[in-house]
Amino acid sequence: MGNICTTDSSIQHRNDKIKDAKIIFVVGGPGSGKGTQCEKVVAKYGYTHLSSGDLLRAEVSSGSERGKNLQAIMQRGELVSLDTILEMIRDAMIAKADVSKGFLIDGYPREVKQGEEFEKQIGKPCLLLYIDAKPETMVKRLLKRGETSGRSDDNEETIKKRLDLYYKATEPVIAFYESRGIVRKIDSELSVDDVFGQVSKAIDAL
Repeated sequence: MGNICTTDSSIQHRNDKIKDAKIIFVVGGPGSGKGTQCEKVVAKYGYTHLSSGDLLRAEVSSGSERGKNLQAIMQRGELVSLDTILEMIRDAMIAKADVSKGFLIDGYPREVKQGEEFEKQIGKPCLLLYIDAKPETMVKRLLKRGETSGRSDDNEETIKKRLDLYYKATEPVIAFYESRGIVRKIDSELSVDDVFGQVSKAIDAL
């Protein structure tokens, strides 16, 4: 019995730790370059990068029952449920709580409700980086990635569907966090280093 109590209190302790963590949401369409920018932030600032897409793909690769269901949903170009994503992000944050200087949550929230739920269960973001590229730029980058990635969702029809979903979902999210004054819009049409210059400036100002 004592062991169970210890485990519970230790989980609670780690949950408390992530509540105080620096959390940055990174929002940008598929192909906006947000993954590349997140890698550079990790290298410079010691943050942990958690991509909802990567967490989902890892689950699919694991061959679990949940992974098979997720694969079917993603192949149809649909979005995975809020609860599933949040659970995976929270587990990953707790696992890194002791070693991370902060968390970059990439590709989340996709809707205002997700952001509110995240704050209830995990903590508040101190910044939202909006990595903004033109739709035609994102399509071009994703088609190029599709040539080498082997990802079944990197074809033009699915890409356009994903972009439509992204814009519909993201506009209210950006507006919600703009009202709190924590959104920094990053022009992702520039070179990778110039884009990172803007990102660094936003993080250094925290």
